Amino acid sequence: MNKVTPKDFFTWAGAMIALYGSITAFLTLIFEYINKAYPDALDGYVDPYSGTMRFAMASLIVLVPVFLVLMRVIRSDIGTTPEKTELWVRRWALMLTLFLAGSAVVITLITLINTFLGGELSTRFVFKVALVILVAAGIFMHFLAELWGFWNDNKTKVNAVGIAVVVLVIGTIVSGFLVMGSPSYVRKLRIDQQKVSDLQNIQWQIINFYQQKGRLPATMSEAYDQLSGMTVPIAPEGDMYEYATTSNKLGFKLCANFNADSNGSPGDIATAYPMEQNVRSADDAGLPWSHSTGKTCFARTIDPERYPIYKK
Repeated sequence: MNKVTPKDFFTWAGAMIALYGSITAFLTLIFEYINKAYPDALDGYVDPYSGTMRFAMASLIVLVPVFLVLMRVIRSDIGTTPEKTELWVRRWALMLTLFLAGSAVVITLITLINTFLGGELSTRFVFKVALVILVAAGIFMHFLAELWGFWNDNKTKVNAVGIAVVVLVIGTIVSGFLVMGSPSYVRKLRIDQQKVSDLQNIQWQIINFYQQKGRLPATMSEAYDQLSGMTVPIAPEGDMYEYATTSNKLGFKLCANFNADSNGSPGDIATAYPMEQNVRSADDAGLPWSHSTGKTCFARTIDPERYPIYKK
């Protein structure tokens, strides 16, 4: 039996780590697509920036090429030295992968049956179960063939499998950009979120000023206490937020320029970052911070019962 060299050990270890990471990222990404297509009303906070999706895409972009390159190195070594098929590190890696894939199929089937018997079977759950079974079964059959030496004798077919995997991964990643938008669009959403956060801060300072002084500030800067070290926030692009009082004695409006539209659907900026202060909106239509692309003004009316003036 050939001795396992450091190259053999770390090549197999790296390949298996890349494989397991790629499978996890792939399943996570497809699960996110299923969640988008079949939203659950019981879901709480939804990340409007698709952080989980972005991380899964980044993992696939890096780990899949690493796995394919390492497996090519391994098969090249076996082609040069056929005795390396008997290395203990190879047998352990393949048997561990077969064990994990088979266990995933069994556990998923048990979960499916248990969920069905509990009357909680949903469309997106069925899709997720089917996906896990297909992926696990495919991994099991592929590495069972690897254990039997099938791919070493059929290099044309293994190349075809590699190409199919690359095409599948590319299609999955491209779908991610279609679902969450381009990186520049995600950045625009993050900038808009910062603007919403700034407006919330300004709104609270105005409310605090009203409770302290018994009137609305004449300007935005008047609402900020210089002794506290707080200053009027400036939008990320450098433009100033707008503040003005309305004809209503307790009414005011805040304005900002936004990069993207917020339509009030689950997961958008308006629902992910709701208004922190309980202030009535003069415009009952839409969510408290729902906005359109371009300049949007938010009309507010302070409720004196909720925010009474402090007694001197």
